Amino acid sequence: MRVALFLTCVNDTLCPDTGRAVVKLLTRLGVDVDFPMDQTCCGQAHYNTGYRHEAEPLAEHFAKVFGEYEAIVTPSGSCGAMVRELYPRMGERARAEGRGDSLAVTLAPVVPRTYELTEFLVDVLGVTDVGAYYPHKVTYHPTCHGLRSLGLGDRPRRLLQAVAGLELVELPGAEECCGFGGTFAVKNSDVSAAMGADKVRSAESTGAQVLCAADNSCLMHIGGTMSRVGTGMRAVHLAEILASTREEPAA
Repeated sequence: MRVALFLTCVNDTLCPDTGRAVVKLLTRLGVDVDFPMDQTCCGQAHYNTGYRHEAEPLAEHFAKVFGEYEAIVTPSGSCGAMVRELYPRMGERARAEGRGDSLAVTLAPVVPRTYELTEFLVDVLGVTDVGAYYPHKVTYHPTCHGLRSLGLGDRPRRLLQAVAGLELVELPGAEECCGFGGTFAVKNSDVSAAMGADKVRSAESTGAQVLCAADNSCLMHIGGTMSRVGTGMRAVHLAEILASTREEPAA
């Protein structure tokens, strides 16, 4: 199977360790991962801000770059949802506007081949125990796109529960948005900050050392709030936990 890593803009620019963790994890599981150097933004930021026509060339470029792969894996629920949920809408909108089927035909092949990381691990590779070791108390925040758009369900929890040394504790109000929402955090900063503070208070109540999620955009918002309020918790991407292993003793 030809597998490509779709890293996303946020991870490439601000959280490269997450990309490294995905490659380390998948390689350990026997997957040969390509990283197409021509990949760019998927167009989500443009589309969600109302620049839908401007997002189309980015979507077409995504389809061109990743079209030859059998599986496209991303450590981002929001960008995964852009491809799976919104690319088809873009094609339908172009058709409704009388611009023909070209966009829909171009985008269609990559839609079913795009997987959020936990989907790929559980549904494609058929694993939940990835051989990870992470001796910390952890709580999991299901991000909105992963929860509502992709329907990740219990896949992330099943993966976390199989990690040696990890104690998983439930997050009160887990399904409530953290307040990031892309440009929502900019346009409605007071509301966003209040939602982030609520999420952090809920996380602190668990006594966990780490809050994890499958999307670094939400983790940046939550982690920034943690930093401002002075909590001792850390925000860590799920991929980095799953890539962690027990150090082998020196020979």
